[in-house]
Amino acid sequence: MPALRNSFASTWPFATVLGLFLVVQPAAALESAPTQSPRATVTLISEAATVAPGQSFRIGLRQKLAPHWHTYWKNPGDAGAAPEVALDLPEGASAAGIAWPGPSRMPFGPLVNFGYENEITLPITVTVPAGAQPGQSLPVKATANWLVCADQCIPEEGEFRLDIPVAAQGTPSGGDVAGAFAIADARRPIASPWPSAVVAEGEALALTLQGEGLGAPAVREAFFFPDEWGAIENAAPQRLAVEDGKLILALAQGQALDTGAQLPGLLALTDSSGQTRWLEIAPRIGTAAPAGMPGGTAAPLGLPFWQAALFALLGGLILNLMPCVFPVLAMKATAVARLSGGALREVRLAGLFYTLGVLAAFTALAGLLLALRAGGDAAGWGFQFQSPLFVAAMLWLMLAIGLNLSGVFEIGQGMAGAGQGLAGRRGHGGSFFTGLLAVVVATPCTAPFMGAAIGTALAAPPAMALTLFLVMGLGLALPYALLGVFPRLARLLPRPGTWMVRLRQAMAFPMYASAAWLLWVLVQQSGDPGLVVALAGAILVAVAAWLFGIAQNCGGRAPWLRGGAALAALGSFALLPQLHGATPPGAASAGPQAGFEAYSAARLTELRQEGRPVFVNMTAAWCITCLVNERTALSTEAVKTAMRDHGVVYMKGDWTNRDPEITAYLRGFGRDGLPFYAFYPAGGGAEPQILSPVLTEGLLVATLGTRGTAQAGPAR
Repeated sequence: MPALRNSFASTWPFATVLGLFLVVQPAAALESAPTQSPRATVTLISEAATVAPGQSFRIGLRQKLAPHWHTYWKNPGDAGAAPEVALDLPEGASAAGIAWPGPSRMPFGPLVNFGYENEITLPITVTVPAGAQPGQSLPVKATANWLVCADQCIPEEGEFRLDIPVAAQGTPSGGDVAGAFAIADARRPIASPWPSAVVAEGEALALTLQGEGLGAPAVREAFFFPDEWGAIENAAPQRLAVEDGKLILALAQGQALDTGAQLPGLLALTDSSGQTRWLEIAPRIGTAAPAGMPGGTAAPLGLPFWQAALFALLGGLILNLMPCVFPVLAMKATAVARLSGGALREVRLAGLFYTLGVLAAFTALAGLLLALRAGGDAAGWGFQFQSPLFVAAMLWLMLAIGLNLSGVFEIGQGMAGAGQGLAGRRGHGGSFFTGLLAVVVATPCTAPFMGAAIGTALAAPPAMALTLFLVMGLGLALPYALLGVFPRLARLLPRPGTWMVRLRQAMAFPMYASAAWLLWVLVQQSGDPGLVVALAGAILVAVAAWLFGIAQNCGGRAPWLRGGAALAALGSFALLPQLHGATPPGAASAGPQAGFEAYSAARLTELRQEGRPVFVNMTAAWCITCLVNERTALSTEAVKTAMRDHGVVYMKGDWTNRDPEITAYLRGFGRDGLPFYAFYPAGGGAEPQILSPVLTEGLLVATLGTRGTAQAGPAR
C-alpha cells in the first residue's frame, strides 16, 4: 500500500496536467490566419471546436478595428458598403446568410451611416453534412471583402480557411473566440415583444409600439434602422415620445418608400442604465394619424412648434429686407404713396387687404408644395421658379406692371399697388394683388430663421404646416399691416401732388429690371429657345398694353382695339408650351480656372474622407440674394485669398433647374430654400458650420481662417 501511495504521489502532477488537457482540449479556439492592415485585423472563427454529423453551428467573420475606424451594417446608411462573405463548403454542407448584429448610428457631416466600431463578429450558421465521418475534418473556405472608414474609406479583402474536426459529438470553442461570439450575441436582434405600427402623414411617419413594459425607465432613447436604403431620411432627427404602455417615434419618409408597403428594420431601445437592445419589426404603413404625436404641439420633425412659429415670424419679417423682394418694392412704394392724405378707414383697409393677399398667397403656395410632396415630387421653397414656363409668365407680368406704371394703360385707376386696385375704384383689389405678387416674387430666396421654419413646416402634419406658413406670411406683411393698426403713420407722408405721379413713373424701372433679370434666368434654364420665346412674348405683351391704352383713351368707341389687345396677350401665352422640355444650356465650367467645383455628393464625401476643408454654396440663377452674395462676398479677393491660403475646396451646387441630389442635400439639413452655405472644417470629424443667408466678406474670412486649415492637398 505504501508503495502504491508513493507511486501515485510521484505521478500526480502528470495526471493532473493530462486531465486538464483533456478538459481544455475540446474547448480550444478555432480561428483562421488573419488578414491584417493598420486599420483592421480580420479572421474567420468557429463557434464549435468539433462538430458532429448533421450539426448546425456558427462561424463568423471577426473584425477587430483600430480606434476611430468602422465597418458597415447590411444597410450602410447614406454612404459606405456592407461586408460580403462567400463560402466554399464541401458537398452536402449548407450555410445561411449573415445574421447581422444590431448596428450603431454614425453621423458624418450631413450623412448618417449604420455600422460597427471596435470589434464585431458577423455570424453565419453552417450545417455539417449528415454523411460526415468522425475523425475527418470539415474544410470551410471563405472569401470576404469589407470597407473600413474613418476620415477616409479603404476597401479590404481576404481569404480564410478553417479545418474543423468532425467527432461523434460537437464541442464548443472557448476562450477568445467564445468572447467574440458573445460580443455579437449582445447585439443579436430579437423579435419585438410589442406590436408595432407606422402611419404616414404627408412626408412624416409615426412609428408606434404599444404594450406593458414600455415607459420612461425602460426607454430613454430610440432609433430606427431600416433594412433597406431609401426607406427613411437617415439624417433627419427621430423625435421620441414615451408614455406608460406606448412609444411613438417620428421619422422622415425616404424616396424609396410607398404608402402601404412594409417598413422592416431594427428598433434600437436604450434604457436608463445605458443598455441597448435591438427589436425586429416590420409594420405596414397606414394613413390613419395616431394620437399623441411626439411633443404634443411639436412638429414631428425639426423645431418645436413654438420655436418654429417664432422663426417663421422673424424670417417673414426679415424677408422684406432681402434682395429677392426688390422687384415688388416699386409696388410697395407706390402703394404707400397712394395713402398720402387718405382717410383713416382707407388706410386701414389698404393694410388689411395687402395682408390678406400675402396670407392667401402663402396658403396657396404651401398647399401646392405639400400636395406635390405628398405625391412624391421633390419640391422645395421657390420650386415654381424652377419651371421655365412660370419664369416666362412672371417676366411678362413684370413687364406689364412696368408698362402700367409708365402710364401706357390703366386698370381701374392703377395696377397692383399703383392704383385703386383691380376690383374697381372703391375696392382694394390692388392692395390684395400687391400682397399676392410680393409672396410669389419673394419665394426664390429665404431669410435668416426661415430655413429651419420651412423645414419644420414641410415635415409637419398639413394643419400645422399651413399654420407656420401663415405665420411666415404675417411676418412678411407686418410692416405694411402696421399702417392698418396705426393709420396716422400715413399722415407723415407729403400731401398728394405731382410727386406721386413722378414716383409711380420712376417705379416702373425696377419692374423693367426685374423682367430683365427673369429673362436671364430663363436663358439659364432653356438656352436660346427660351430667349426667343421670352422676347417674342414680351413684344406681344407690349402690343397688348399699347392697344389697351389706346382703347381706354378712345372711351370705348373702338372695341376692335380691346379685341386686338386680348389676342396679343393670348398670343404670348400660346408660346409657353414651346418651353416645355427645352434643354438647359451647358453648365458653367467648373474647375481651378473657375475657382469652384460642381457639387456632387460623392465628391464631397471623398473630400471629407481626405480631411480637406470644404465650402459648399447652394445657389440658383433665380435667387437674387444668392447672386448678391456671390458678387459682394464670395467673389472678393480677400475671400479668394483665404480659401487659397487655407486649402479650402469651394463647391457650388446649381439648383436653377430641378436637381434631386441638391434637394436631398438640403433636406439633410432640414432646409428647402436658398441661399444655403455650409463650411466643413479640415479633418473630417467636426460637424459642418451653417452660415447665414446674408454673407459678408468679414464673416467668410473669419470662418475660413479659424477652422479651415487643410491637412493635405492644394486648394481647388
